Amino acid sequence: MTNLSQLSNTHRPRKKRHRVGRGMGSKCGKTCGRGVKGDKARSGYKNHFGQEGGQIPLYKKLPTRGFTNGRFKNVVFAVNLGMLDKIFADGETVSLQTLQEKGFAPRRVPGGLKILSGGELTKKVTVMASFISQSAEEKLKKNGISFQQVPV
Repeated sequence: MTNLSQLSNTHRPRKKRHRVGRGMGSKCGKTCGRGVKGDKARSGYKNHFGQEGGQIPLYKKLPTRGFTNGRFKNVVFAVNLGMLDKIFADGETVSLQTLQEKGFAPRRVPGGLKILSGGELTKKVTVMASFISQSAEEKLKKNGISFQQVPV
């Protein structure tokens, strides 16, 4: 069995930084690896994305088809009942604000809070959410937990 003292350094040594423009003897003098003439050989050159030198760029040739709902989507923050049971104590109010204060919900939730039925909620809390799933609503009624639907 090998010990820590028997291990050797298996890493390769670091390569030295390539210093360009330090004379002909440095293997990277004169043109400094930029080739001869042209825009790319000059200082201040920037490679513009999609530029094809007068030819229409590929991204302009491709068809723009379809529709995406991404701009109009309202993201909803969903929480299971079992998670609420772990986070909250008896008598507390479950809302998007309290979840944000406890660090469980993100700062911006345009779609509001949705309660899902995963797990069991045994603690007597007041639930204030924008949406409550049907099965979660049944579980809350069965356990005698008060809930209220709040507009987004």
